[in-house]
Amino acid sequence: MASLGVGLHLVRKRGAGRSTAVERRNLLTVCRFSVKTLLDRSCFETIDDSSPEFVNFVSILEHILSHQLKGQTTWFGYESPRSFWDYIKAACSKVPHNCIRSIESMENVRSSRAKGRAWIRVVLMEKRLSEYISSALRDFKTTRRFYEDGAIMLGEEAGLLADTLIGLNTIDFSFCLKGEGVDGSCPAVIDYTPYLKFTQSADSISSDEEEMRTMGSSGSESSTPDKMATAASIFTEQSNLVSKCKRFEQKYRMALEQKVYLEELVRLREAQLSETVSHNKALQQSLEDTHLTHTLEKEQLEYIVLELQDQLTVLKNNDLRSRQELTAHLTNQWPSPVALDANAVALETLLYRKSTGQWEEKKAKPTGTHWPHRGKEETPSLRGLCGSLTSVSSYKSLASLKSSECLASPATEVSSPGVTPS
Repeated sequence: MASLGVGLHLVRKRGAGRSTAVERRNLLTVCRFSVKTLLDRSCFETIDDSSPEFVNFVSILEHILSHQLKGQTTWFGYESPRSFWDYIKAACSKVPHNCIRSIESMENVRSSRAKGRAWIRVVLMEKRLSEYISSALRDFKTTRRFYEDGAIMLGEEAGLLADTLIGLNTIDFSFCLKGEGVDGSCPAVIDYTPYLKFTQSADSISSDEEEMRTMGSSGSESSTPDKMATAASIFTEQSNLVSKCKRFEQKYRMALEQKVYLEELVRLREAQLSETVSHNKALQQSLEDTHLTHTLEKEQLEYIVLELQDQLTVLKNNDLRSRQELTAHLTNQWPSPVALDANAVALETLLYRKSTGQWEEKKAKPTGTHWPHRGKEETPSLRGLCGSLTSVSSYKSLASLKSSECLASPATEVSSPGVTPS
């Protein structure tokens, strides 16, 4: 019994693994078909919420992002279902200039599934769906934490999925985030019928023709074999012509659609090329103008530097000449030693006469007599009282004595007849 239980467990595990692999392969294949359908449809009309191809693509992408998604464990040990928006919110938070906060702040989008659908529409309009998926796949720890083994997001096919979604960046989507498309109450259902196509082989067609001939021969006994053969050949030719016409019509429509798409793409590229060429010419002209302006400014600055150097040389020469003139002027105005000695003698005479009070007229005395000294000691000179007459301060003192009202002019006193004390 134990071996039987183990065998059943292995069979169930293999069956579950096969179903997971088949589901993963189907979703990736249908996703590629859906992207191609959107690219073909975008050549003729704008893709919005009402486009069946877009609705089917969103359903496929939701199934891929929700494939083998782990549930959220509660406090009581139960697992509650989780939406792929929780994974996108955690794994794509490092994408520069992401729209996660904007979607979280939407008032009309409340449920987690509705926020995930709004995110798909926003990143499609921003042409960044592949960038978000690639950034989420690079965060392997977060991806491993949200998905179980065997999930599409953990397999090697996830990188191919991101590369497939790059083609959607060429489509200009237009969505309304307040419509029924972002309603989280409606489940995502995939419509596989647009991607199912049955092609009848040549052997199958020949067997059908043989069956038709057999049925015709058994049903009409009165008809001759020649008439039956003629009818069968006509029917065969007619069916072949109809099938050929359908195939040619389908090829013509496909070629016409590709022609229109390529013409539109060529016009777009020509417009971009002409705009780039004009922009390049404008940049070249701006570069030439900037270079010319730089050259003129450089020449002006060089001329200004040379002129300033000449002015500085002239100012230095003028300053040196002014210094020399000032030195010569001061040297010429300074009194000579002979004049200082004459002024000193006159000053001694004036001071002596003022101190003794002898301003009356002098009389000649007999030989051998001496001038009376009224309590004044004889001194050979009064220079010690006036300081050094060769200094500037002494010269200023002499000028102040000359301008005093109480003193007579030294030149007058010296020139007047008198006797100087011995």
